[in-house]
Amino acid sequence: MASLWSSLEKDLFNPQKKRLLETVHVWKTGKKKKMSILCVVVDTFRPMQPFLVKVKVDRGEQYKIAYRWPLAELKLVDGKTLNQASLDFDLHFDKVYKWTASSFDEKKNFIRCLWKLSHRFLASSITFLNVPSCAAEGRQRPQEDRKDTAETESQEELSVCQEELSAYQEMTPKEAADVLKLMEEYEPLVNNSVAFAEQLSNDLHVLDEANLRAIISSEKQVTQLMSSIDEALAEVARVEETLQIYDELLGSVKQQMDHIHRENSLLHRIVSNKTKLMDEILFLTTHLDLSREHCDALSRADLSSPSRVKACIAAAEALSGCMNIQIQPGYRKLQSVAEQLIMFETLKQNFENSFISHITSIFELQGNAPIPALGQPINKLSAPNHGLHHEELMPYAPLMAWLRNANPVLFCDLPKVYAQNLSRLYDREIKALFEQAKTFLLGRRKGSLQESLEKPMVMGSRQQPRWSLPGSRGGQEDTPNKGNVIKMLEQVLRELQPLCTVEQKFIEKFFQLSQDAADLQVPEASATKGGESMASPEDSPCAKPQSQSEEPTTRLLSEVFSCLEPELRGFLDVCNKVHSFGCLQVLVILNDSVFEMWGSSSALPSSFLNTVLGNMLLLAKSSFNKCIGTLCKEIEEAKMPSKMKGGILPSVSRFEEFVDFSEEVFRTARRRGELDKAHLRLAGSVFSSINSLSSANLKVNTDMVMMENFHHIHCFLSQKKIDCLEDKKREAKQRYSEHMEKYVVKYLGQPLEKLNHFFEGVKARVAQGVKEEEVSFQLAYSKQELRKVIEKYPGKEVKRALESLYRKIHKCLSPEENLLPVVWHAMEQEFIRQYQEFEDLIQHCYAGSGIAMDFTMEDLLSYFNSITLSNM
Repeated sequence: MASLWSSLEKDLFNPQKKRLLETVHVWKTGKKKKMSILCVVVDTFRPMQPFLVKVKVDRGEQYKIAYRWPLAELKLVDGKTLNQASLDFDLHFDKVYKWTASSFDEKKNFIRCLWKLSHRFLASSITFLNVPSCAAEGRQRPQEDRKDTAETESQEELSVCQEELSAYQEMTPKEAADVLKLMEEYEPLVNNSVAFAEQLSNDLHVLDEANLRAIISSEKQVTQLMSSIDEALAEVARVEETLQIYDELLGSVKQQMDHIHRENSLLHRIVSNKTKLMDEILFLTTHLDLSREHCDALSRADLSSPSRVKACIAAAEALSGCMNIQIQPGYRKLQSVAEQLIMFETLKQNFENSFISHITSIFELQGNAPIPALGQPINKLSAPNHGLHHEELMPYAPLMAWLRNANPVLFCDLPKVYAQNLSRLYDREIKALFEQAKTFLLGRRKGSLQESLEKPMVMGSRQQPRWSLPGSRGGQEDTPNKGNVIKMLEQVLRELQPLCTVEQKFIEKFFQLSQDAADLQVPEASATKGGESMASPEDSPCAKPQSQSEEPTTRLLSEVFSCLEPELRGFLDVCNKVHSFGCLQVLVILNDSVFEMWGSSSALPSSFLNTVLGNMLLLAKSSFNKCIGTLCKEIEEAKMPSKMKGGILPSVSRFEEFVDFSEEVFRTARRRGELDKAHLRLAGSVFSSINSLSSANLKVNTDMVMMENFHHIHCFLSQKKIDCLEDKKREAKQRYSEHMEKYVVKYLGQPLEKLNHFFEGVKARVAQGVKEEEVSFQLAYSKQELRKVIEKYPGKEVKRALESLYRKIHKCLSPEENLLPVVWHAMEQEFIRQYQEFEDLIQHCYAGSGIAMDFTMEDLLSYFNSITLSNM
């Protein structure tokens, strides 16, 4: 019980500042025993209020308050124990609760606690039925209990004495010692047992008599003590009656104090409610009040002067402040608040309509504005400036921001109206700008622009060769040079950049359009190195995710500059048609412009012009690749003239001209990846074209022509020092060496043709397994046959043959390549090698025959030296 009591107080009631008075274990009458605990508690602070609490025990032996009733709501207690003891009892609140207690004592103590609390705190407002006289329990039972207690105690003492007299008890050691002492004292009598017994009987009789006298003498004192106790009990009863009276008096005083406390609480609540009401009224009257000046400004909606525009801005902001105040939904039902809100909404709608009409008229006037005349100097190109238009609109930016927050639906239409009107103005200005640029580029007026574009294409091989490049001798007349094209394209892009950037900044600021530039990554500085390959169209720095093109600013600028991309594409087509390789210049300029805009601090991170130039860059790359593809195809499919006598092939010359021109154009370019790819493709096509000579039916030696062209390519690439063509340069050197060796070997057989055939047969016999010393016994290769062949090539005849061979080589080789000394030296080395080979075969196969050629090694060296010196 103590554990349950402490657990309830610790876990439930002490944290709630309540004191536990009584408990009883109960369950609902007539139902399954689902045990609960009814607790009587009272507040530990004043005013003290008694409560009846129902506590449940969950599975984890944790106590939980299931329900709580103020004891003031208890109307009746039915104990059901008037005639017989019962565990049932009823408690009447707003409904009747029937309980069954676990024990009669708990039920009795619980009901007695309720009776005491009713008299102390509730002025006996609770009715008790079928309960044995609670008042008697409280006042008269103490005296009766004390009397019964005294009688019971006396009876118990008598019964204990009788039991002690009748019961046998073993003597203690002290008693035994006393008996021995007594027997020693009466030792003479011990021997006479009868006399000793009589003596003991007499002593006992004397003692009993003394005890009875003592008892009779103390009876008066006991009577006096009992009377004193009775008087004390009567006094205690009077004190309890007095305390009960005082308790009843204090109970009425407590009720009065509780009533006063409740009255004070109500007064405090009234004051608090009045304060809150006044605060709310002041809040509504302060924040829902729009001054007359602001109302007049919104009603007139006069935007004709800067001062009036500022007044309208202040009024609109004040109106937004009033309309954006968060008020409780119930306040909107107040008539004054509802009327004020209706007035605000009316002012807002009227001002919105007036402002939209005014700003739309400004858009229309700007869209219909005339463009300035283009009477500029011939080398000056300038784009229009819209600074005045932007300055006219910027004072209305705060009102645009207000409209965007107040009515987003109406605001969304204004950028479209602006784009529709301003696009007409920009269309006229951009078209005029590009017409002027085309005129400057071609040096003619509008009437002859088409003629200027068609003339380079009409000019055939007679007037201007197909492969003639700008700056060459055949293409200088009446053709704009490359510097003019580059200069004009750069000037056009320089004029377009501030035009688009300023317009984009204005649109973002005026219409509060936000752009996210997180997807755009500035290219690294290392990307500008010449050795790094240019990004593919998919990896272009201007390529953006699909979502980027759908941004509000991008869509709006696309509508404003609707003609920019088509006009720029047309102008680039004009630049491409000026000459055959104009696409190189366009590619370089666009690539550099894009990277300059990315690196510029004044350029926006996601500029609309970046997107347009990115698209143009992809188009320029496509045009460049098509041009290179066409050139490679024409080089590979070119047919060599049958009367060609050698020299450098036209395809090699075209490759050199393209490389010279492209390297000049890309000299200052930031990236050259596309050019490196083009060089590799063209070099491969040129090599294929040279290799095709092996199947051509030429009148000159094919190896000689291939040797000269590969040598020419090797020298050219060595001079240019292009990194991407290093492998091609090494390949050209290798091919040049191979074809020179073939050419030398082929022509060396002519001076000693029969001797060469003879020794070729000797080597064939040896290779077939004939021993070297037995070759001379072969009829066709006998010593006599060898002497006959050697006799046909005396030293003078060999020298004349070498002189004839030198003249023939000199006639066939191209003088521009200066390959004669190189080829003649190679032939000398090859001839000496063959001579040494012939001498070795004679020594091994015809040993001891005394056969030797008519000329020696020294004679050969003198022949070659004399021929070389005579032709210097």
